Amino acid sequence: MDKRKQCFLVALILVFISREPNFVQGINNTKKANLDAASTHYNLLTPLPTGQERAFCLARGACHYKTLVCPVQCHQRKPKYNRKQKGCFVDCSSKCEVTCKFRKSNCNGYGSLCYDPRFVGGDGVMFYFHGEKGGNFAIVSDDSFQINARFIGTRPKGRKRDFTWVQAFSVMFDTHTLVIAAKKVSHWHDNIDAMIVKWDGEAVSIPTDGEAEWRTNGEERDVVVERTDDLNSLRVTVAGLVKMDITVRSIGKEENRVHNYQIPDDDSFAHLETQFRFYNLTDLVEGILGKTYRPNYVSPVKRGVPMPMMGGEDKYKTPSLYSPLCSVCRFQRQSGAAAI
Repeated sequence: MDKRKQCFLVALILVFISREPNFVQGINNTKKANLDAASTHYNLLTPLPTGQERAFCLARGACHYKTLVCPVQCHQRKPKYNRKQKGCFVDCSSKCEVTCKFRKSNCNGYGSLCYDPRFVGGDGVMFYFHGEKGGNFAIVSDDSFQINARFIGTRPKGRKRDFTWVQAFSVMFDTHTLVIAAKKVSHWHDNIDAMIVKWDGEAVSIPTDGEAEWRTNGEERDVVVERTDDLNSLRVTVAGLVKMDITVRSIGKEENRVHNYQIPDDDSFAHLETQFRFYNLTDLVEGILGKTYRPNYVSPVKRGVPMPMMGGEDKYKTPSLYSPLCSVCRFQRQSGAAAI
């Protein structure tokens, strides 16, 4: 073997050796669930001296084994002060790119559920679904998972329907149930954390320092709950199924006066504003929001009116927040599901 070939082989070995120690614990392990989203299938490398985080993509396809570097403008995936700074979003799918994004729910974006309650469907059409106070409804129901919402509300004297808001979600999949809810708060203060998280019936505390996240493995599926602000904002990821950006907010005095909600003095009606991103939905997905993601779906709501209404309370109502049962629901609990 001539000297040039020897030098080339030595160089390849050095490159390989130097790469290995640079891996640090990332948001994903190298062993992935079958349904994990390609966009987040990566391991973190040590950051550059500038602080820019790097990701080594493991997803198959155009981005396979490529290293993506966060731009200077948003050098971290999880900036501590999310309201003031955008985070670096690493996409190892066929897009193979990094972009700067705020990590909060966008109430005008696709898959959003905010206000009293106002939806923006997967088809981009905005509509309202009022349900009823104290009711539970299937937001999404598919073969692999179901998301129910619990509505709170009030009915001022003389009104024919309730004013309603979403107070809690349950995410049911495999044998597990993840609950995210807003606490009942009599008088709202921004320095109080009003978020509740439960995993299979047990309360979960989300750290406020370090990575500021809680994670577990539901069978082979990673579940991550991370703070996107110091208080009252979370990102929830169930690998291969759904990502939810959730913020707790209250009904303020001026909002109450303008809309004549007649909120009682001892309840700020803390509720959730949420944006969903779904993965691997089937063509027959159901639910108030879920059905809007069907191929060739045509919204039945009336366009061009201030409050286009979506009906179907009878179809989507469930016996409880934790029940997968409704007249059109598709999800079925696996045997051995945790009791709530």
